[in-house]
Amino acid sequence: MNFHVLTLFPQMILDGLNTSITGRAIDKGILSVEAVDIRDFSTNKHMKVDDYPYGGGAGMVMQAEPVQAAYEHVAERLSKKPRVIYMTPQGHTFNQQMAHDFAKEEDLVILCGHYEGIDERVLENIVTDYVSIGDYVLTGGELAAMVVIDSVSRLVPGVLNNTESAETESFENGLLEYPQYTRPVEFMGKRVPDVLLSGNHAKVDAWRFEKSLERTKKYRPDLYEEYMQSHSEMHQ
Repeated sequence: MNFHVLTLFPQMILDGLNTSITGRAIDKGILSVEAVDIRDFSTNKHMKVDDYPYGGGAGMVMQAEPVQAAYEHVAERLSKKPRVIYMTPQGHTFNQQMAHDFAKEEDLVILCGHYEGIDERVLENIVTDYVSIGDYVLTGGELAAMVVIDSVSRLVPGVLNNTESAETESFENGLLEYPQYTRPVEFMGKRVPDVLLSGNHAKVDAWRFEKSLERTKKYRPDLYEEYMQSHSEMHQ
C-alpha cells in the first residue's frame, strides 16, 4: 500500500513513520510512504505558500495553487484518480471501520493543513474524505495523518507478524479488548487469572468475551449500548 502525504513538514512524517512496525513494513516493501513538500510547488520567489484571508480575520490561509500542483504531481503518476483524505477538525471522526475502508485502497493521498486552513477551492477540487481524529485542534495535520497511516497500515496484509492480533484488538468486534497478562504468574501479590492458565480454550474465550463486555461498559458505555442493541436486534 502506498501513502502520499502532502505536507509543509515532510521530515516530520518520515521521521515518525520510519520506525517500529511501519518502519519494518516500509523496509520490506509492504508499505511505501512518500512525503511531498507543498512548498516545492510555490511560485513565489520566497517559497511562500500562505496569504491573508479574504474578508479579514486572524492568521494566514494556505494558497490553492501549490496544493493543487503538489496533488497533480502525485496523481499524474498513479493509474487512477486517488482517494484524498484531508485532515481537519471539521471532518468525520476517524474510527476502525474507516481504517478498514481506507486499507482497501492501493494508494491514499493525505493532505495536511496548517495555519487557519486551506483555500476552499482546492479542497473542492481534490478532497474525497474529510477526516478528524478528535474534537480538538492541532497546529497542523501531520500528527493526525500519522495516526491514520499507523492505524490503516496495521490492516494491510503482512504488516503485523501475527494476523490474529489485528482481528482481536479493541473495536474489531465493537468492544474494547480484554485484559492481557504475561510472565511472571504473580506480580506484587497479584496473580494471573487461573482461567488463563487452565489450557481450556473455550473457557479462555468465554472469560475474554466477558471481560471485553465489562471493560466496554465501564469505559465506553456508548459502544456498549450500541453493541447490545445491535445484537439484540440480530436475535429478534
